[in-house]
Amino acid sequence: MSDLNAVPMTLEGSFALHQIFRFDSSAWHPQERFHRDRLMDQAVALLSGMEEGGKSGRPNQSAIYSLVGHKGDLMLVHFRDTLEDLHRAELAVRQMEFSDFLEPTYSYLSVVELGLYESSAKTYTQLQEKGLQPHTPEWDAGVKEVMDRQTAAMSTRLFPEIPKSKYICFYPMDRKRGEAKNWYEVPLAERQRMMHEHGLIGRRYADSVKQIITGSIGLDDWEWGVDLFAEDPVVFKKLIYEMRFDEVSAVYALFGSFYVGLRVQAADLPKLLEGDIA
Repeated sequence: MSDLNAVPMTLEGSFALHQIFRFDSSAWHPQERFHRDRLMDQAVALLSGMEEGGKSGRPNQSAIYSLVGHKGDLMLVHFRDTLEDLHRAELAVRQMEFSDFLEPTYSYLSVVELGLYESSAKTYTQLQEKGLQPHTPEWDAGVKEVMDRQTAAMSTRLFPEIPKSKYICFYPMDRKRGEAKNWYEVPLAERQRMMHEHGLIGRRYADSVKQIITGSIGLDDWEWGVDLFAEDPVVFKKLIYEMRFDEVSAVYALFGSFYVGLRVQAADLPKLLEGDIA
């Protein structure tokens, strides 16, 4: 495979934003009860509408999670069709009065991504066998035909609903670009093999974990974001631990901070702020 064909095709869908906040309870609880109730009514109305989403025919949803640990108290996860719609959601959250009691501690911007390693290798080989040269109009037309077909077939994965699972695990990650190990210098065929073996592990957990991968190269500080959704948080440990022994993770992966939380419906936000997560 020519070095000119080193970049695998990718499909992009919903834009995603993860917002991490610390709740200022010391400022919140001294407020008069009627004031807290008014702010909660406003926040619940806004966030309930974001949970429902779907006004454009696609999910376009948001979800609230109560985080476990010191890294933050609340995580809002937003998926939208466009970057403009995503920014509108961010601004709406920022403009609600309740946000005066939320301190942003972290955010992550990305876009749903499906990597087409196997399709890329097959497509590039077929185009080369036809005598086409990379990046010519004929080559680009052949690539576009495959991508259009794949986009139509994978629409629900590119514009996903947020799973209703009780628990979430979110983390960013990179592929190594060091002097000794550099993922981007590995031939496409070899990367395809490793990613195929990596994917086989995930498929064994498909009944207990839902996964959404987002790409963030050029959008944020890491290269990918990973969201895992499950009814049992222990499965996060089991899946990620097993993947650490996989070649692509053991040799080439770097991981950022992990955020684990419990799903909270917007209507239950007032109870959460009183310490009730039932």
